[in-house]
Amino acid sequence: MLLAIDIGNTQTVIGLYGKDKLLHHWRLETKKERTADEWGVFLKELFQFENKTLSEVHGVVISNVVPAMQRAIREMCSKYVGIEPVYVGPKIKIDMPIATDNPSEVGADRIVNAVAAFHRFKTDLIIVDFGTATTFDYISNEGEYQGGLILPGVGISANALFSHAAQLPRIEITKPKNVVGKNTIECMQSGIYYGYVGMVDSVVERIEEEIGQKCKVIATGGFASLMVPDSKRINEVCEFLTLEGLKLIYDWNERQ
Repeated sequence: MLLAIDIGNTQTVIGLYGKDKLLHHWRLETKKERTADEWGVFLKELFQFENKTLSEVHGVVISNVVPAMQRAIREMCSKYVGIEPVYVGPKIKIDMPIATDNPSEVGADRIVNAVAAFHRFKTDLIIVDFGTATTFDYISNEGEYQGGLILPGVGISANALFSHAAQLPRIEITKPKNVVGKNTIECMQSGIYYGYVGMVDSVVERIEEEIGQKCKVIATGGFASLMVPDSKRINEVCEFLTLEGLKLIYDWNERQ
């Protein structure tokens, strides 16, 4: 089995593959302070819940945008899985040209998403990832990663309102009943929800106008399913896009 780990700034998603099938998946809070032993115990317990053991894992592939966690994860893989993990980074081989000024600066998660999406759809693509940051990535019809946009994520924006406006409360991020709110909480929820939905559609249209090409628009990330129903431009939600990309990249490098 293949263990795929996507370490994001807010959440860590873990997937367990048997051949080409995603057998199990878990979504955890990302904690920089977690030690290798804590990771090992945590992972062992997750496997036990599914009647699996770490000894069944034959490979590990990791996408990590939190450098402070690199050492603990590597030690965990060595001590508890007995495998040197494959990390997505500048030195790894991927079947996709990165047409940016500095390819090494592009986040591993964005590259992994691009690889998975193009492998699945084989057309001009815009990927919207609703994570800690909201990112847009454009992949051309030729399979080249062309770049994108980065802006504060949904959660960051909501917390900024609470933190910097004395009279605004912390709110649940959810779709409001109406666009026009009747109280402070409804107004904030509507502003976050419809503000982001409108932003997504507007940015997609601007990208298409700039490149002169209509694109298939894919959404992923923690808030994707919440935001997609009212978007006029998002075509599909791919919940496990990053895990798919990690498996593809691992398989390619194993064949080299």
